[in-house]
Amino acid sequence: MSLTESWAAALDCYPCERGDEPYRCLAFHDEAWHWAMRALHGERYPLEHPELVDPPDGYPT
Repeated sequence: MSLTESWAAALDCYPCERGDEPYRCLAFHDEAWHWAMRALHGERYPLEHPELVDPPDGYPT
């Protein structure tokens, strides 16, 4: 997917905050990795891809 598509997909993955909330990313930042992996690999990603459960070194937290 393109960069533009990836940003749109990421914004769609925040289930509890409206897109125009000013601090939206701060509220869910710790969960962004989880939602991204779930969107890419499905809800069973922790079982099927245990190497993806934790973000890689250098991932902004």
